[in-house]
Amino acid sequence: MAKNNFYVVWRGHATGIYSSWDECRQQIDGFPGAQYKGYPTLAAAKAAQKEGYSITPKKAEQLTSFNGDTKPEPLSICVDAACSGNPGPMEYRGVWIETRDEIFRQGPFAYANNNVGEFLAIVHGLAWLAENKMDLMLYSDSVTAISWVRNRKAKTELVAKPSNEKVFQLIKRAENWLQNNPVHAKVRKWETKIWGEIPADFGRK
Repeated sequence: MAKNNFYVVWRGHATGIYSSWDECRQQIDGFPGAQYKGYPTLAAAKAAQKEGYSITPKKAEQLTSFNGDTKPEPLSICVDAACSGNPGPMEYRGVWIETRDEIFRQGPFAYANNNVGEFLAIVHGLAWLAENKMDLMLYSDSVTAISWVRNRKAKTELVAKPSNEKVFQLIKRAENWLQNNPVHAKVRKWETKIWGEIPADFGRK
């Protein structure tokens, strides 16, 4: 797949052609109904700008709803965790769904498990969105972690040890953040069976 080097913004804070994803993102962050696409060459971007925004048949098919829920919003983030063993070394990260550019990455942390990693990843993502004043959707493929976030409590059976003291410090900090901030209504379950692997997946399956 060709790399996108130019981005056309038809609807955004400022329309035009931008030569980096960061420049494009500045124009569409927080803009309802933003319209934009990436292209490998400047010529392709200019031609598309003249033609106007459109969704190709393939793209439209991908956006078809399953139970009334659309394909994940392009301008959104997702999180995932990976753990070598249960328990074992764990790490987590968040990425932009459309470009898969990494936003944050933490770990590895000793003697943890995947559910804890997924929980920490969601809260980290919510805190990052809040800090950057972005009202965007956040996706996770972990039903367990999403329920912990909604209950503001990590109901983990992970045993505390000197080696994973940092993990339990992070859990406590995450729970405190949830207690002091409204539950984010835009946390959604990533439908793996319909959409494929979550973009934040570490690819170690």
